[in-house]
Amino acid sequence: MTTANVIVDRSQGVAPVQRRIFGSFVEHLGRCVYTGLYEPGHPTADEHGFRGDVLALVRELGVSTIRYPGGNFVSGYRWEDGVGPLAKRPRRLDLAWHSLETNEFGLDEFARWCRLAGCEPMLAVNLGTRGVAEALDLLEYANHPGGTALSEQRVANGTAEPHDIRMWCLGNEMDGPWQVGHSSAAEYGALAARTASAMKMVDPTLELVACGSSGSGMPTFGEWERVVLEATYDHVDYISCHAYYQEHDGDLGSFLASSLDMEYFIETVVATADHVRHKLRKERPIAISFDEWNVWYQSRFEDSGKITEGWPVAPALLEDVYSVADAVVVGSLLITLLKHSDRVRSASLAQLVNVIGPIMTEPGGPAWRQATFFPFATTARLATGVVLMPRVETGTYATGRHGAAPLVDAVVTHDAETGSAAVFLVNRSLETTVVRIDVADLGVGGVREALTLADADPYATNTREQPDRVGLQPVTAVLTDGVVSVELPPVSWTALALA
Repeated sequence: MTTANVIVDRSQGVAPVQRRIFGSFVEHLGRCVYTGLYEPGHPTADEHGFRGDVLALVRELGVSTIRYPGGNFVSGYRWEDGVGPLAKRPRRLDLAWHSLETNEFGLDEFARWCRLAGCEPMLAVNLGTRGVAEALDLLEYANHPGGTALSEQRVANGTAEPHDIRMWCLGNEMDGPWQVGHSSAAEYGALAARTASAMKMVDPTLELVACGSSGSGMPTFGEWERVVLEATYDHVDYISCHAYYQEHDGDLGSFLASSLDMEYFIETVVATADHVRHKLRKERPIAISFDEWNVWYQSRFEDSGKITEGWPVAPALLEDVYSVADAVVVGSLLITLLKHSDRVRSASLAQLVNVIGPIMTEPGGPAWRQATFFPFATTARLATGVVLMPRVETGTYATGRHGAAPLVDAVVTHDAETGSAAVFLVNRSLETTVVRIDVADLGVGGVREALTLADADPYATNTREQPDRVGLQPVTAVLTDGVVSVELPPVSWTALALA
């Protein structure tokens, strides 16, 4: 058994909790949309073909924003294909995922679904095979009230009110050689600047996201951000980060410390953005949209998951089954995102349903929660007010990928209006860890909830046959004289709600 101390000080505020940090991502990839969100004929489907069981789980998950329609898919997408009468929508080859896109589900369906789910839509524009004109057309169709060709087309298609989409991504992962229309940083930066400038001529209040690096291991990482931001600084509000993590070769210790890479990623991008800011003598800082992050076993996809023959419709792709260990990492990454709320203003768990998602479905059958569902839903529900950076006194352990890693990590949120607080903790140790949390400065009087995600088998999962094998369990947490004492199980994620 190991020990750790967490000391909370109200003066160590980072920033208000950014609700957009609890965003997700829907791409036309595999079964995310078809038999995920949308399945006409399903027993729970509504008149629009939206699965009611999935909508209920999305609301429970607490998702704030949804990025759409990609992802790699967007770099070959013609948005016009997905609007208007269903019978007239063309089928297209999707080069990103070697699939056939039916376009039954498009922008208007997505916006309608977001309203039902209580989520803010976030759109990506195609800067892989398209450019300024097509982005302006999409903006006019989506946001202009009426009286123009494209806004009246939207009205004729059954949506009288504009979708009023505020946040827009200027392409996707344009640094990646796998991307349709892949370009250099200078080429992309010039196109993104022209597109952003034109879009803000239509509406200067739009929030625009320039493509950053698709991973901290990219050979152009850092330099890509510098070149892109020097071209786009006056026109964009965010630079994006994308990161996926997995366990390699049975190295659980390194995997559990994945958030150290995310922290390095964020801090490097912040330093680069601030360098450009000072070089260009700008007052306004650039924020980060961490709009793709998750655990994803990419090696499985590379080895056997790629489609090489035929063009199937909505094939089963990237349907990772998540374990307790995977969920602990997801909870740890959420802690890191919250710690950087001063600059990370938006984030998207990629993706939402079936495709590396916290929710899984069976066509014509049930939907269930993956292990990763629980830390996300609980953090989204309990994190309110201001993020506080606690002092964590804990031991470390050696990892093969990230150097020395703390055995325990934590973050705290505090809502001065209600007097409530929440503590989120991860135990990377293979032993039980007794943690003492000094919350005297918060003035709280008791523990309202104490929940942990752990299992004797860190590789336990939920499946269609056993949808409730993994879940949150109560843990004993006692508040005495301003100090909470709690035992964290080995390889666990824990949330405490204080009142």
